Amino acid sequence: LLPIGLSFHTFQAMSYTIEVYRGKQKPEKHFGIFSLYVMFFPQLVAGPIERPQNLLHQFYEKHNFEYTRVVEGLKLMLWGFFKKLVIADRLAIYVDSVFNNVENHNGTTLILATIFFSFQIYCDFSGYADIAIGSAKILGFDLMTNFKRPIFARTTGDHWKRWHISLSSWFKDYLYFPMGGSRVSTQRLYYNLMVVFAISGLWHGADWTFIIWGSLNGFYLVFALITRNYRQKINSFTGIDKSPRLFLFQQILVTFLLISFSRIFFRANSLSDAMLVIKKIFTESGKIFIENPSIMIFSFAGLLILLLVEMKQEFFANWIVRNLSYAAVVLLILIMGVFDGGQFIYFQF
Repeated sequence: LLPIGLSFHTFQAMSYTIEVYRGKQKPEKHFGIFSLYVMFFPQLVAGPIERPQNLLHQFYEKHNFEYTRVVEGLKLMLWGFFKKLVIADRLAIYVDSVFNNVENHNGTTLILATIFFSFQIYCDFSGYADIAIGSAKILGFDLMTNFKRPIFARTTGDHWKRWHISLSSWFKDYLYFPMGGSRVSTQRLYYNLMVVFAISGLWHGADWTFIIWGSLNGFYLVFALITRNYRQKINSFTGIDKSPRLFLFQQILVTFLLISFSRIFFRANSLSDAMLVIKKIFTESGKIFIENPSIMIFSFAGLLILLLVEMKQEFFANWIVRNLSYAAVVLLILIMGVFDGGQFIYFQF
């Protein structure tokens, strides 16, 4: 039996050790405080992975009850529960039924299931992060932001600056920079990126599907660097860069599709399943599989609410949920939520 949250509290302990070794953090003399830093319960199971500079000192501070802080924490937790129960677990019903039986579905259905999985894993993981950060906030502690609306990323590089920020920054600071980062030759830079992302894939699981998923995302970054000048010329020639909104939409759409494609390997039960999904996507089409219409209706309704909220945050710097009745959000969770005890995806890592 593996300890709960093994990889996350291991990475957090490693962060402490490395920061102390580098002289950026004083050693913690109190074993109880150190243990609390490593095993702080809100973010123990799936992050965010905190640095000692941000969290350790907070255990020595007095935290008085603050009504505003508690309300903000509860609001964040409520939004996290909405993303998990209403969107992620609802989408999981369709995604699981398709990916667990890929040989019996056509390419059109597999495309929809792949797109659904992108939203599922985002709402599942960021939902947990919202609950963790919100519960810590109620207790008076500030945890780092772990997601910044990655579905609106402009490039694959931008995506990784927005997705699981605590893990991405961990690999950047403790693996990518020690390897030389970008202050190396071009070939070495490409090598560094591929190694970091391959190891990131291996962190998720000792399976070829995860290694290929990580390596594919590393390839995206390398390919973007190699073709940067060519893409700029194409954009200038077509004139699309002169239409900012259209250009932005194109960037977001292409990035989302590339990231979603890589997640076929992340979700597939085996490498052979992943290859079959890709083959069918490009060679087969047909009617979309719909077993239960209510699942589709609730899924699209949840996604619409998510997109409206995140578009408001991304482009108008305001949280639309604040203008809605939180009682209505609770009602939506009760009506549209899936309460079958579904675990968070990242608990397995």
